[in-house]
Amino acid sequence: MTITQLYYVLAVAEHQNFTKAAEKCFVTQPTLSMQIQKLEDQLDIQIFDRSKKPIELTEVGKKIVNQAKNIVNEADRIQDIVDQQKGFIGGEFRLGIIPTIMPTLLPMFLKTFIKRYPKVKLKIEELTTDEIIQRINDGHLDAAIAATPLENESIKERPLYYEPFVSYIPKGHRLHDKKKIDASDLEIEDMLLLEDGHCFRDGVINLCKSFKQHDDDNFQLESGSIEMLVKLSNEGLGMTLLPYLNTLDIKESEKSNLHSFNDPVPAREVSIIYHKSELKMQIIEALHTVISGIIRGAIAFQNVNIISPLPK
Repeated sequence: MTITQLYYVLAVAEHQNFTKAAEKCFVTQPTLSMQIQKLEDQLDIQIFDRSKKPIELTEVGKKIVNQAKNIVNEADRIQDIVDQQKGFIGGEFRLGIIPTIMPTLLPMFLKTFIKRYPKVKLKIEELTTDEIIQRINDGHLDAAIAATPLENESIKERPLYYEPFVSYIPKGHRLHDKKKIDASDLEIEDMLLLEDGHCFRDGVINLCKSFKQHDDDNFQLESGSIEMLVKLSNEGLGMTLLPYLNTLDIKESEKSNLHSFNDPVPAREVSIIYHKSELKMQIIEALHTVISGIIRGAIAFQNVNIISPLPK
């Protein structure tokens, strides 16, 4: 039994196809098939049921795959130990970022990070929180930036910053003339929200529900982007809440529609998250240092009330 054979098994288990698995492993399909067959012969069991389309794991195969993940991770840890000992910060690093954070945060830190750590090859994907959790647990992401807490036992969270909510209230709205508003002023019926699946949406709902109980079916309108929420609000369709960093690019003519909250200001916790067995801790530490350092100057709010992105 070899580590390479276990890599091949994991690839087939993921793609449920020998050809696709071979492409991922950069070997020919006959080579991959031969090595897996050799392992099955050695163990005297069948890992895959090849009669099924797509290919499925046998019952014993499922147990072998779970153990193979542990073995491969521990093997990778050896190189990670060597890299840390040498002070090397480099290699491929797969990072997920949720949609309500990526457009504002990425331009703020990416250039600085690349310049400071040129040997790190970042592969960045925009993903929902649910997709991020799944990919981290499956080993397809090294880390992610998301709103927390997530309350997931397999994932560790390191807060980067606390981002206040700012209300966007168009002219003619019942709250437009108030200089500052309270969370108790919010009415879910005239609140424009992101589509289901966005954790920022859940945070806004939780904020409203902490003061008033409403039926979710009463939501007037939902959209797929924060920019669209602002446009819809300008059309008089309701108010919305924005993460603070999203307000930095608001047009000068629209800034009078921005209203801050009275203390304690509702806010979301933004963290870098990763699996509890993650290997590339030196890169995670580098990301944390760069991002938190840059954001510290952009967000100066102190008295905040953290709103969980998860429904309670």
